[in-house]
Amino acid sequence: MTTELRVLEPTEWDRWYEVLELAFGGVAESPEERELWRDLTEFDRSLGAWDGDLCVGTAGAFSFRLTVPGGASVPVGGVTMVSVAGTHRRRGILTSMMRRQLDDLRAAGESVAVLTASEPEIYGRFGYGIAAYSARTTIDTTRVRLSVPEGTDEVVLRRADLAGSAAACEAVYARLVPGRPGMLARRPGWERLPLIDPPADREGSSPRLCVLAERDGEVVGFTQYAIKPEWSYSGSEGAVLVHQLMALDPAAEAALWRFLCSVDLTSEVRIRSSPVDGAWQQLVSDVRRCAPTVRDALHLRLVEVGAALEARTYQAPVDVVFEVADAFCPWNEGRWRLTGDRKGAVCVRTSDPVDLALSVGELGAAYLGGTSLVSLAAAGRVRELREGALAEASVAFGSPVAPWLPHGF
Repeated sequence: MTTELRVLEPTEWDRWYEVLELAFGGVAESPEERELWRDLTEFDRSLGAWDGDLCVGTAGAFSFRLTVPGGASVPVGGVTMVSVAGTHRRRGILTSMMRRQLDDLRAAGESVAVLTASEPEIYGRFGYGIAAYSARTTIDTTRVRLSVPEGTDEVVLRRADLAGSAAACEAVYARLVPGRPGMLARRPGWERLPLIDPPADREGSSPRLCVLAERDGEVVGFTQYAIKPEWSYSGSEGAVLVHQLMALDPAAEAALWRFLCSVDLTSEVRIRSSPVDGAWQQLVSDVRRCAPTVRDALHLRLVEVGAALEARTYQAPVDVVFEVADAFCPWNEGRWRLTGDRKGAVCVRTSDPVDLALSVGELGAAYLGGTSLVSLAAAGRVRELREGALAEASVAFGSPVAPWLPHGF
């Protein structure tokens, strides 16, 4: 029987979502989580693959705005909820969904697509590159001390109800979005995501807690965390689990870290996600006792090379001709001349001699400034055809702050 790919109808959502849940292990989410994801689902951007009345594939997209180097907020398609039933592998279902999504994003005028990957190796063949990483760490608070900046003692910390403080936390988040590439401006409804805290997901920890940082009555930072009690024969060995920590200035951030590192009956702070250049690394007395690890966070694809490269700015003047390979989106294939600086950029088709040859995946990896073109060239993934072009482009594509995606989707 031929598989039919079509836009999801609201009446089909439960069957569609059950296929997704089964693909990710078959454990049903809490009613609260299911309600949130149903409410956030954009039905006109969601696809189902159907074998008769049986749903065998799922894919969706969220309408986001993404911060890019230079501070601009560009519309992107946030690819999500991708799965194929195990009974229907090797039939081209995933490829057909990826093809349809990218065609739809292009038609909608979105020059960039982003996703978070359950398995990173899947999406490279569709032109995605890893554009942002996140750091996870465990701070041994029995051996690590913090050195905090001037003004930290002037920050007032206050416990707050998680739901009741959501608006204040969202206001802090929104002010931080323009300052770091990779961050997503949250649309209405997404403020509910940090409040989802089903007991089944706590792994023995407390309900999620919130502390606000204030100065002169204004909220200038917050942390959302939980406490996991653990005991041994020697005594307490509890852990503080940090779900989020965001602040508008160094003193507020240091005050929050100092609080978390001094919670009674705990001996470590576990940070689930932070930027790879997170300030905590400069506050701790011994980074070796923090055991940071890095993993991929945001995968990015240029849907329209010219428009995407024009949407961001460049931290040094650049004038370079790329030869771009893109078999999956052939409209991107060929030579593009990028000229730009801190004020803006132009990227147009050209017949001029090639300076750098690469695939669209390498451009996606370098797009937010977190992966250098030099490092990609060292791996043989970028070829320099004009001497000096690689260094010029690599410096220009860089970002003063590391890109970071604070939450999944």
